[in-house]
Amino acid sequence: MSAHALAEPAGQATALRPISWKFPIVYSLLAVVSLVFFGLIGRDGQTTFRIATEGDFFAIPDVVVSSTAAGLVLSIILVAMAAVSIWFALRRVRLDSWFPMLFGVVFVLSFLAWAGGGSGGVIPMTTLLAGALALSVPLIFGAMCGLVGERSGIINIAIEGQLLAGAFLAAVVASVVRNPYAGLLAAPIAGALVAVVLTFFAVKYWVNQIIIGVVLNVLVVGLTNFLYSTVLTENAELWNARQRLPNLPIPLLSDIPILGRVLFDQNILVYIMYVVVIALQIFVFRSKWGLRMRAVGEHPKAADTVGIKVNLTRVRNTIMAGAIAGLGGAFFTVGSGLAFGKEMSAGQGYIALAAMILGKWNPKGALLAALLFGFSKSLGNTLQSIGTPVANELLLMLPYIVTVLAVAGFVGRVRPPAAEGVPYVK
Repeated sequence: MSAHALAEPAGQATALRPISWKFPIVYSLLAVVSLVFFGLIGRDGQTTFRIATEGDFFAIPDVVVSSTAAGLVLSIILVAMAAVSIWFALRRVRLDSWFPMLFGVVFVLSFLAWAGGGSGGVIPMTTLLAGALALSVPLIFGAMCGLVGERSGIINIAIEGQLLAGAFLAAVVASVVRNPYAGLLAAPIAGALVAVVLTFFAVKYWVNQIIIGVVLNVLVVGLTNFLYSTVLTENAELWNARQRLPNLPIPLLSDIPILGRVLFDQNILVYIMYVVVIALQIFVFRSKWGLRMRAVGEHPKAADTVGIKVNLTRVRNTIMAGAIAGLGGAFFTVGSGLAFGKEMSAGQGYIALAAMILGKWNPKGALLAALLFGFSKSLGNTLQSIGTPVANELLLMLPYIVTVLAVAGFVGRVRPPAAEGVPYVK
């Protein structure tokens, strides 16, 4: 927890920061929901949390808990955390980001203990987390694409189209060459080409960037649907055969219980994602390239006066960002071993934009937001497989609910780059 000093110089009066009740109210409501529905009412029976998988360094036994008892204990913890948040709000002290993350973990565990009860459900934790990472991969690539573009001053609504174009070209090239790695190399080219069109109209002709982004999404959907119907389906064996990137387990690390299977037994595309996120976290804030990018996104006129070519910087960065999104699209096809299907990106580009906003245009924050969206989808799939009274459709709504809250600013004050979406005229 971090406390901001409230002391003031002698003889000077400063206004106290207003008390924010937004998060304490949310914590309190969730704690009450958990206490009533997962604890006091609860479900008779036991829930088994399966942690170990075959091949781990050492076996971790299953954790079997009483659904009602676990719900009560975890709910009491949530109530205590809500009380702590109220106490700190009264003192006008801001809680660090780890507090809502911990609160969320405890709430999810309480929910899982309740959901697995009654039928003696088994919650496969490793499978749940691995599925969350897999479903997050295109979102993470898309969020990184939007981050680089908007930090440079270009609003990129076309992430959806870039993901779909990457998926299409990756599937076609991998199928023709009979090599998934060829498709992986082709995917960023497709995303970059969409970005070329975006920057051409946004920078050269000053077309509204939101409008051109939406138009590009529609264009890519129409073009890929047409080619799918007329070419790919005519000879699927040649143009749209399934090709899958093989998993490349890292020795020793992949045998670590839980995290080993989740993080270190993946294909090369996931490892590239790790590199992209880490590299952007470093270079955006600690390199000359990152300084120039943020300068043209915040104050392009000032950047121009010190010799930075504003429009050229925007074009280069947006095209590079499009290539990143194209890699994310490859996960839909060669990354998952699937043939290309119509509109298979299914709105993931828009969710990626929400993850970027929720992450406050920061690679680390966008990563966590994308993982949250992926986890909610994986949770829905897992609970559907074990059979719970919760409708799967309700769980699938969670990413979109979080999206609305993020865009509405409920998660906290967010400030986009000052010059995003504003064409620069020298």
